[in-house]
Amino acid sequence: MTVAPAPDEIFDRAAEEGARRLDQSLLELVSTSFIAGFTIVFGLAALGIVRAAVGPGLGHLAGALAFGVGLVFLIVGRAELFNENFFDPAAKAALDPDSWLIGPLLRLWVVTFTFNLVGGAPFVFLLSVDGALPAGSAEALSTVAEEIIHRGTAAEFVKAFTGGALVTLLSFLLQGVNSVGSRISLAYIVGVLLALGPFDHVIVTVLHVLFGMFFGVDIGLGALAATTAVVTAGNLVGGLGLVTLTHVAQVRGAREAGD
Repeated sequence: MTVAPAPDEIFDRAAEEGARRLDQSLLELVSTSFIAGFTIVFGLAALGIVRAAVGPGLGHLAGALAFGVGLVFLIVGRAELFNENFFDPAAKAALDPDSWLIGPLLRLWVVTFTFNLVGGAPFVFLLSVDGALPAGSAEALSTVAEEIIHRGTAAEFVKAFTGGALVTLLSFLLQGVNSVGSRISLAYIVGVLLALGPFDHVIVTVLHVLFGMFFGVDIGLGALAATTAVVTAGNLVGGLGLVTLTHVAQVRGAREAGD
């Protein structure tokens, strides 16, 4: 019987993975981030296609079940979305409190954020060409975009806080399992929950809104920028403030007790 790793062992695994991510060359980091950007669009396309096919009522649930495959593609392919890069690199930084690796962390997050969008936005544009997706998909994706833009700021922040916490928790949980099957299951469950909420991940949210804009929904750049700012802030507070810092405290407490 396989024994589940203790929290401090999971943390050490995360720190090792975080060191790998922080040490990537610029070309590798740009490429990985670009790949993640267009990969997650497959999940968005699946959501729109299935939601349109099922129709009102169960369409939201069915779309969420379809979107989960996008996160599976990301995790199995080891591509990196912005939020998915919170826990592991921060775990590495927590083991180096003299510097906290501020420069490498900012480099990782800025490049990942930027090239997630650079990779995803052109693919969204291509899929918005008339006839590229099945009938009804454009309306389904446009509806999601309008729902996002018309949320209140407080609700948007809470959804982003929850989404940031959920994706960062996924990073922690992935270090606690050893098989590909377990990684696939975790990624799929989290992907479904994200879409079911819906809970916002800034890259996914921006790409959702871009689908709406390319399909002709009246969304201005100012509204897109405001939504991006609120969701990014919520992701940071939920992912780093709630999940990462509490796991750092947990491990430090356990190690202090063992000294």
